[in-house]
Amino acid sequence: MTGDRQETVAVITIASGRHDHLGRQLDAFDHSTVRPDVHIVVAMDDPGVEEVAAAHRIRAVPFRCDEPGTLQLADARNAGAAAAIAAGASILVFLDVDCIPEPLMLERYLRSCAATEELRLLYCGPVTYLPADQTVFDARELNRFTDPHPARPSPGSGQTQLSTAMTLFWSLSFAIRAADWLELGGFHPGYRGYGGEDTDFAMSAAHNGFRIAWVGGAHAYHQHHPVSDPPVEHLADILRNARVFHRRWGRWPMEGWLNAFADRGLVAYDASADDWLTADDQRRNFENRIVTGRALSPAPDSGSP
Repeated sequence: MTGDRQETVAVITIASGRHDHLGRQLDAFDHSTVRPDVHIVVAMDDPGVEEVAAAHRIRAVPFRCDEPGTLQLADARNAGAAAAIAAGASILVFLDVDCIPEPLMLERYLRSCAATEELRLLYCGPVTYLPADQTVFDARELNRFTDPHPARPSPGSGQTQLSTAMTLFWSLSFAIRAADWLELGGFHPGYRGYGGEDTDFAMSAAHNGFRIAWVGGAHAYHQHHPVSDPPVEHLADILRNARVFHRRWGRWPMEGWLNAFADRGLVAYDASADDWLTADDQRRNFENRIVTGRALSPAPDSGSP
């Protein structure tokens, strides 16, 4: 219940692997001050995720990716939202599989939505990254470790801070009204694999007059998993998705990663083409220029009268 309105709140998580992380997240909702009316886990090419959801009596939506080994994060979130809305959800809460919700997280989101119901907003809660040696995962005890990511606002509990800095949006933990989700059309389906779809969604929201509402006290705790910096294993995905974003918005996203790849000699920016190219891309372009140049060269004089 939010104010005088009855909202139907859905929690949506997409997952492939990370079964232990998902299990801890689902356990945490047993302690939530507000229980989800609709709870959807989207299993991306992973029957094991479906088994974890079934063990917690949570609905799993199987999602088959078009390209083996390439996760369609945007499409999977859209599928989860469609299932939640079909089940009657009026507020959608997306939570990354690595995140454990604090008991008050859903309540804080709902209260913030109720207090700002006339505004067009993406609601984001603060996220704390837990260390690799973390041994406590009980949602009721995690407030002892609260230390939100410093690059994003973290208002006091019960406060909502509005912002037009849309590039700070992330999909680790956010809420949106179902009507607003339908207006925006969800995440753009052109993204495949890792990177870019979050910023694209935020740009689309900004283009349609949305702001971010940073919701104080809607804490989530991100469980550790190994990462590389920059994520070289996702280089191909990042380049492909960066080009999709560039075509749509006229600028390059993920510049920190692109520049870090360039520092390692993995990519280079081609100003003439306004594109980021791998060494293989550069070699192919060079070879194509040679072939094109030969084709355009005049035929040699045969010397015949």
